Amino acid sequence: MHIESIVTVLVVGFFVIITPGPNMAVVIKNTISGNTFSGIFTSIGLALGNLVHITYCLIGIGLIISKSIIIFNIIKILGAIYLIYLGIMIIKSKQKIYSENIKESVSKKSVFKCLLNGFITDLLNPKATLFFLSLFTQIIKADSTILERIFCGALIAILEVLCFSILSIIIGNQIVKRMISRMIPIIEKITGILLILLGIRIIFTGSSK
Repeated sequence: MHIESIVTVLVVGFFVIITPGPNMAVVIKNTISGNTFSGIFTSIGLALGNLVHITYCLIGIGLIISKSIIIFNIIKILGAIYLIYLGIMIIKSKQKIYSENIKESVSKKSVFKCLLNGFITDLLNPKATLFFLSLFTQIIKADSTILERIFCGALIAILEVLCFSILSIIIGNQIVKRMISRMIPIIEKITGILLILLGIRIIFTGSSK
């Protein structure tokens, strides 16, 4: 594969990743309510969701999804419901008092929860579905080998982990958290509202592909 194609995939992937949406929102939510590692494990969960998108696109199911309004809308609605559920859970949760003694570690249960949050969010994210369909049908050349396609998909997954891990490190830094400690409960509620609005927006977004 030519270096120009790889650069194109990375540039397009980068701008898609940093565009505000469900994936970024869930990383911010988990980092604020937990810590840096919560956001990083959420990012890894998002990448695992990417692998599912890559797999079904490579075996042709992605084409079926792209042609079926019913299947696409089911995925869209399930994703929207999940985002609304996460937002409601944040708003209903009791406000946590920030402490300088927050441990920079996560229990196995918390790790699994963050991974699952990221995985389900990406799996049911219509934007991710459309992006990988476009990646394999328009951005990557038709004569590319299966290994080249897998390589490009893996690059996107790695890039997403890197971008959101950096975001988690910035937001989860204790100095930053100390500076905004009094605002964390408010930020959590705002994040919850944004997740709900994202879910509602997805539901009422047209199904054109």
